Amino acid sequence: MANKRQLKKAICRACGQMAGESLMAQAATNFDNAEKWDEIVIDAALLQVSGLKKTNSKFEQRPKDFENGRAYKKARRAFFKANEKELAAMMHSETQKIVEKMNALLPKK
Repeated sequence: MANKRQLKKAICRACGQMAGESLMAQAATNFDNAEKWDEIVIDAALLQVSGLKKTNSKFEQRPKDFENGRAYKKARRAFFKANEKELAAMMHSETQKIVEKMNALLPKK
């Protein structure tokens, strides 16, 4: 993980692009199923909110809770790595669901 700031920007950018693509697709389909397209935009916004909340996790233990600094750093690194994997999996699965909803609303050729 780079840092929280870059991660938050990436989440905002990805969710914003999904919402934008949804609005463009809605206009391209002559605003058919407008309520469903609006639901997709709301889903993207909710995904952004939940993703940003998950980036703000804190490591609650203190260095004095460990026998030495090395053990503290190792536990802290493992905690944040596990959080990053959980966030990535959540973002991937939710993004796939949103994209599937978008594809279902697009006209078939």
